[in-house]
Amino acid sequence: MKKLILSTALLAITATASFADTVRMGTEGAYPPYNFINDDGEVAGFEREVGDKLCEIAELTCEWVTNEWDTIIPNLLSANYDTIIAGMSITEEREEVIDFTQDYYPPTASAYASVSDGVDLMGGVIAAQTSTIQAGHVATTGATLVEFATLDDTIAAVKNGEVDAVFADKDALVPFVEEQDFMFLGDDVPLGKGIGMGLRESDAELKAKFDAAIDVMKADGSLNALLIKYFGEETATY
Repeated sequence: MKKLILSTALLAITATASFADTVRMGTEGAYPPYNFINDDGEVAGFEREVGDKLCEIAELTCEWVTNEWDTIIPNLLSANYDTIIAGMSITEEREEVIDFTQDYYPPTASAYASVSDGVDLMGGVIAAQTSTIQAGHVATTGATLVEFATLDDTIAAVKNGEVDAVFADKDALVPFVEEQDFMFLGDDVPLGKGIGMGLRESDAELKAKFDAAIDVMKADGSLNALLIKYFGEETATY
């Protein structure tokens, strides 16, 4: 079955091989381990490796562009880049504005984290990155939502006592829990329909090429290998 899927995906890529322009891959560069800027000033992380591999499979020339999270969709629509590959969950609200490929990261949990365990998660002050599904969720609870531009800003707010806890993708919080004085609180919260690449609705041909390339990575195991590399043996895989 995997060989059949792989062959079908490769045929789909070949069938749409007319898309030859350079593709600008838009990311935040501030959401490790999904994407971040390394010591050489280059985009790195899980999505850099996934994106480069997808471009290789799809026979596309790709360049990486960074953009702040809160304007990442408007600048896609303004054609400042051609894709969003930035830990963006597929949601119905976003699908009203842009298109998505199939997910390249399975639906996973969001979680609360703090430096102490005496936090009222439903009535306290909770930090989340602006314009995320986590911020949207906190707004539906009894907690006071405080939004910040980056994940690092939310972590700093917890450390300095500005907020009681942070709510974010659990995988993004793991390094802070493992390496610093943070701890997970409460139950995990499943949100979204997985993480996909965002594209303009007019770019159906480009979407088809990336969908086919994602099929290849799922079928040959290379996507699972990168998921485990960056998020550990316990992470969800395909």
